[in-house]
Amino acid sequence: MSDPTLKQLEHKVETLIEHYQQLQQEIRLLKAERTAWQGERAKLIKQNELARDRVEAMIERLKSMEQSG
Repeated sequence: MSDPTLKQLEHKVETLIEHYQQLQQEIRLLKAERTAWQGERAKLIKQNELARDRVEAMIERLKSMEQSG
């Protein structure tokens, strides 16, 4: 293998390593974002359930007031 060919190969390998490291960093960031979104989703689901329970309780109170009145 000639010296220029070896240098080209070294450059390509270095470029691939850099791309690999960038992709690994992106994967770490995406996983962190996914975890944050999952936490936010769970929080919103819980808030939605609480709101639904409150609305259902209000409806039941209104029905009982209607029946007694």
